Amino acid sequence: MTDNAVSAEVLRLPALRIKQGSREIFSFAVEGKQLLDFTAVSRIGRGEDGGLAGYQRPEVLSHIRAIRRYIESDGAMLPNAVVVAFNESVRFRATKRSTAGEVATIGELLVPVEGGVDKPALLVDGQQRVAAIRDAAVESFPIAAVGFVADDEEQRSQFILVNNTKPLPKGLIHELIPEAAGHLPPKYARRKLPASLMIRLNFNPDGPFYGRIQTPTSPDGYIKDNSVLKMIENSLFEGALYRYRDPIDGSGDEDAMIAHLEMFWSIVRDTWPEDWELPPRKTRLTHGVGIQSLGYVLDALTDGYHVNHLDRSEIERKVKAISKVAAWSGGQWELAPDDVRKWNGLQNTPNDIKLLTNLLLRAVRGG
Repeated sequence: MTDNAVSAEVLRLPALRIKQGSREIFSFAVEGKQLLDFTAVSRIGRGEDGGLAGYQRPEVLSHIRAIRRYIESDGAMLPNAVVVAFNESVRFRATKRSTAGEVATIGELLVPVEGGVDKPALLVDGQQRVAAIRDAAVESFPIAAVGFVADDEEQRSQFILVNNTKPLPKGLIHELIPEAAGHLPPKYARRKLPASLMIRLNFNPDGPFYGRIQTPTSPDGYIKDNSVLKMIENSLFEGALYRYRDPIDGSGDEDAMIAHLEMFWSIVRDTWPEDWELPPRKTRLTHGVGIQSLGYVLDALTDGYHVNHLDRSEIERKVKAISKVAAWSGGQWELAPDDVRKWNGLQNTPNDIKLLTNLLLRAVRGG
């Protein structure tokens, strides 16, 4: 990233280059109101091909207003650095080398600011602060920033890691994890494969879940993403999908997993087509308690079999037997002689999931 050639359309920023193993990060100062001249905010969305584009959460206007009022007050200070990811067009020019084992080098960042749609940096962390500085009624507000050079996948990983201790929306994390590269915290690494499967289910136009799972890029979905994730996780680690995964590195045959899931859930959709089109407030079929309980039915009926060797007609017969006890959108659940509830009396709790699972399993085993 070091280069002696400088064009006329370049912003020069005082910087410190720090080596971390084979990588370099850059600590630099910049006028806050100037940051968006070369930095873009990549908000999450999906392209025409269904691929993930961007990763930032939408601006939180109330938070921005609060920061802006603080910036406009006397003695305001924002000591935390914003984080940006540069592309290869940004250069570093050394002006002085430190004597501390050559770990850090004093110099300047040369950032192209030629305008246009494409900018040489993406904002990884600090979206609200930068927006507040942009809108604040002050002439100038210099800030500290940290930058690194990375591609899209690494930018997403850094975004997750930087925001690991912040209240980042879970739905946003679930969409980012499948396309993130590098090390992730254990709780996110465990969900990488389930999240990848969930996204594929949601964007397969021929599948039963198409567009029905609610995520940041599929806001019109009505089935909660976390319900589907838990159903997939249970099957991956303890149920029918376990046979397709490598327990050592967590990878697996995703195509077979998708085929297995869509075979079963297509039967569910076709058995109760009207309920399948209803949101959770109108039916327990698409509610978390229904999705997870039926996930256990999936495991009970298909565990130990590859999708290519499953008898679909037999599974259809077993699933239809659930209709004898089901009260998805009306009637009563007779969970036990002393536990009878209205159709919407079941909640997405471990106890209710267990009770409904037992009821459904008794039905399919007797069907």
